[in-house]
Order: sequence, then structure tokens, then C-alpha cells
Amino acid sequence: MTDAQDMIQGACHCGAVTFEVSRPEFAVRCNCSTCRRYAAIWAHCPPNTGAILTGQDHVHGYSWGDRGITFHSCKTCGCLTHWGPGEKAEGDRFAVNLNMADPKDLDGLRVRRFDGADSWEFLD
Repeated sequence: MTDAQDMIQGACHCGAVTFEVSRPEFAVRCNCSTCRRYAAIWAHCPPNTGAILTGQDHVHGYSWGDRGITFHSCKTCGCLTHWGPGEKAEGDRFAVNLNMADPKDLDGLRVRRFDGADSWEFLD
């Protein structure tokens, strides 16, 4: 990992699922049919360095379509914490939901809008 001062920690509401991620250059708000309903703000790994620290076995997964990614929510409190590769995907990319972090830790963080619904390009 990187210097502890550069790390953002997050947790679901009940605290069963926790993560940390290096402070990203920017976060991503996607408008695909799933992300816009979840209203998540994503920090992608890579390029950021991150890890699910606790609760990987305490999540419920949801995949749809091509099953390229699986969205993970805490089984107890229902908070969406992260997504990872789906059952039909290769690799170890994942993203954590920065809405699970302390808002103070996100001060000044640029949030870029991503068009996951159509063009697969950033809108800014």
C-alpha cells in the first residue's frame, strides 16, 4: 500500500465490510442503469491501490447482462461497498464506493462523470 496519510478508509453502515484505497486523482460517477440507481462514487483499482479489508465473505453479489462485474452489498445493512470481476470476467480489477468513506476524507476530490449508458467516455 501507500503512505497511510494518502489512504481513504471506508465501511458499510454496520461496519462488517471495510476497505481502504489510495486517494485517487479523481473518482467516477457512472450513469449506467445500475450505477445511477446505486448513486455510487467509484475509486477504481487500478489505477488506485486498494483492498477489501474485512467482510469479503459477508456480501451479497449482483450481476446482470454479460456478467462482467458483480456489485457487492453488505448482507446485514445492505450498503453497496464495491464491485469486482463477474463470473464471466478475467482479471482482478475492482472499485470501492467512496460514499462509504468519511466525507471529510473526500474534500477537494474531483468527481468525473462517465457515460456508461451510451458512449463509454468521460463527459467532462
